[in-house]
Amino acid sequence: MIPSADADGTDRMLRSETMSPIHAVVITASDACSRGEREDTSGELLVQLLTELGASIVAKEILSDDLEPLADKLREYADRPDVNLIVTTGGTGFGFRDHTPEATQRVIERPAPGLSEAMRIETLKKTPMAMISRGVSGIRSGALIVNLPGSPKAVRESFDVIKPVLNHAIDLLSGETRHKDSAN
Repeated sequence: MIPSADADGTDRMLRSETMSPIHAVVITASDACSRGEREDTSGELLVQLLTELGASIVAKEILSDDLEPLADKLREYADRPDVNLIVTTGGTGFGFRDHTPEATQRVIERPAPGLSEAMRIETLKKTPMAMISRGVSGIRSGALIVNLPGSPKAVRESFDVIKPVLNHAIDLLSGETRHKDSAN
């Protein structure tokens, strides 16, 4: 990654030509959205944020909060060779029907707790509601799975936390483990 600065002077990381492309799936876990009772603004925002990062969107799904179908869909996408990132939104709270972390834990082969820990730490600076997010992150079959909360505000704030490391994480999962020299 090549460090650069945005117009406002903040650091950001640019994709270099040698980076592995991100092929992402966005899954919204929401009973209301799956029944058409509410618009999926969080899932649409995730598609936008991932596209801005340079990711190609392989699929976008809206599922009910049912545990087994969600776990099955996570497994199905993670095992596909054309998917290396799955980002979920919704189902991470304390609600009786919030099953996204449990579905994710059923399918991951290796946990990646640092991502979820970092999201909670940073978003807690903005809202105490971060304490009741149960999202998890992990790896299955070369795909990174990351759970984000369900509100658009929480999606944006959480994504901003993990955005700087997503390209590198995907590189590592694709086998690109050489350390790149950096002048910084």
